[in-house]
Amino acid sequence: MSGRDRKGVSTIKSKIEYQETKKESILEWLLRQEKSIFNYPVELIICLLSISLTIYHLFVAYAGSLEAHAFRSTHLAFIMVLCFLLKPLGRHSWSAPKNRWFTVDLLLVLLTIAIQVYKLRDMDAFIQRQGDLTNLDIWAGTLFLLLLLEATRRAVGWAMVIIAGFFLLQTAFSDRFFGIFYGPPSDLFTIIDYLFMRENGVYSIPLMVMATYIFLFILFGAILVRSGAGRFFINVAMALTGSKVGGPAKASVVSSCLMASVSGSAVANVVTTGSFTIPLMKRVGYRPYFAAAVEACASSGGQIMPPVMGAAAFVIAEFLNVPYLSVAKASIVPALIYFFSIFVMVHFEARKKNLGTVSERELPDLNTELKSSGHLFLSIVLIVVLMVIGYTPMFAAFYAILSILVLSMIRKETRMSPLQMLSSFEEGARQAVSVSIACAAAGIIIGCVFVSGLGLKFSTMLVDLAGGHLLLVLILTMFASLILGMGLTTTAVYITLAALVIPSLVNMGVEPIAAHLFAFYFGLVSAITPPVALASFAAAGVANAPPMLTGLHSFRLGIAKYILPFVFVYNPAMLFAGDWFSIVMAVAGGFGGIYALTVTTEGWMIERVGWPLRIGMAGAAVLMFHPDKLTDVAGWIVFLVMVMLHRHSVTTAQRMEVKV
Repeated sequence: MSGRDRKGVSTIKSKIEYQETKKESILEWLLRQEKSIFNYPVELIICLLSISLTIYHLFVAYAGSLEAHAFRSTHLAFIMVLCFLLKPLGRHSWSAPKNRWFTVDLLLVLLTIAIQVYKLRDMDAFIQRQGDLTNLDIWAGTLFLLLLLEATRRAVGWAMVIIAGFFLLQTAFSDRFFGIFYGPPSDLFTIIDYLFMRENGVYSIPLMVMATYIFLFILFGAILVRSGAGRFFINVAMALTGSKVGGPAKASVVSSCLMASVSGSAVANVVTTGSFTIPLMKRVGYRPYFAAAVEACASSGGQIMPPVMGAAAFVIAEFLNVPYLSVAKASIVPALIYFFSIFVMVHFEARKKNLGTVSERELPDLNTELKSSGHLFLSIVLIVVLMVIGYTPMFAAFYAILSILVLSMIRKETRMSPLQMLSSFEEGARQAVSVSIACAAAGIIIGCVFVSGLGLKFSTMLVDLAGGHLLLVLILTMFASLILGMGLTTTAVYITLAALVIPSLVNMGVEPIAAHLFAFYFGLVSAITPPVALASFAAAGVANAPPMLTGLHSFRLGIAKYILPFVFVYNPAMLFAGDWFSIVMAVAGGFGGIYALTVTTEGWMIERVGWPLRIGMAGAAVLMFHPDKLTDVAGWIVFLVMVMLHRHSVTTAQRMEVKV
């Protein structure tokens, strides 16, 4: 390799390494200060609490779960204390100078600790008082709910607080509401009993899954990124696709798929991989808003890509009472189809605009990357293997964490120092704050729906409103998901719909896994759907592009995520439900149909496609998406005819150009 070649590779790789290392933990921030770390007591407490929470979860994963209420409430107490310190009143972050509101933050911290001590002081007696509360239990429970709502406001936002508050008021004053919200009111005794004392409310399935599984997977992702996996994923993606037509955009799709499937956060992935891939896309000729839209769609898709999906996937498994691996298996085909559609769209865009490529001498060498960091990928393989042979997600995540700590030591390039390990422990705990708070707040909704009986009434009303037509119920569910998703996290949206809507879909004959994934998907698309498209807006900021225009193009590029949920509800064979022939036909029809739909929306195949062929391709897509096998065959026939007509027209045009 020439000096010029080495310089090119160094430039690309140094940018990737810079993007990966510029994120600083609180521990690193403390050690960078000129004064002693004891001069920053609050920051030191946050750091120690975060690392302690991680060690606590690792110990429980190794030794076995503690008593359910004690384990979940301790997890939530840690999280709430961290929330009040990390997201203080009147300041933009924990590192800003203290203000007069800091006393309020400390008071909330002390109250949270006092309530947890009150519980743990005699946990057996506390549990035995379920249904027979003392006045002190009612006061503690009421204060706890207020603290949780304030933590929710800080970590998740007002939308979640308003929704949870509405359900609390509806449960307490049902006789003052109308329509389906009317009913017998519940007194404070009953509400506190279910939400605070039992495992039916705040400490129900969402928080249980968060404390048991999801925290460990978030920690795994934090350690994996610290070990250099982020750099490895981007380098491999660039090495595989960078020199191809539209290479940087294709690398964005591949690297974002890998990164977001581990991190579970669309926005975090946008600012991590997007800060490198978006400038490269712009450099080869992609318009800024298109480059931002590609990154946003790819990053949001990582949450549906097994093996490490978004947090809601574990909650789905618990609601369905099936192994997590079953949810991952059902999700694999729709996820691959989604990324395939984005990949094809960026290829068509590159062809339409006749865009340039990145020179091979500027790209990382694939063999070098695999030799230096490829061993890190074995930890993800270990997760899959352990869950395939029947181990729990908690066990799989624990040993995957141990494996990445060991594997990172093999090579100098990936070896983590003790400071980096502790920093990853701290970052994992901090990343879990917003998800844990959202799960706890969603538990308020579940408990209130259970106490008031609203869930059954809502499902019945939805079916009646749609006149018993499944398609109308699905459309209403879609809009409900999109609206809720504008202010809630994916997990919160899914849990709310699981309590209110999904039962009606199952009662109408929808395959349970398809019903749950339908709500899950539409809880995700809010990240790329205007007017509140957080992933798109974050990508627009990186690309210096108009946010709303980026959101609109994200909607177009992510069209598969809006179509596929309807397809697999009507054709659950795409989720591996049914005989093998039906599964093969559904999978083939899914890929073929989405390609035909992409040709329709982009107006391109080999060359530009006219409206007659675009309409023909749209018809082929509809036929292939239909669950009937005869329509699948008809769809493929139409598809092949359209392809042959297009090839013939292109060949004819080329011959005429040669003659001229």
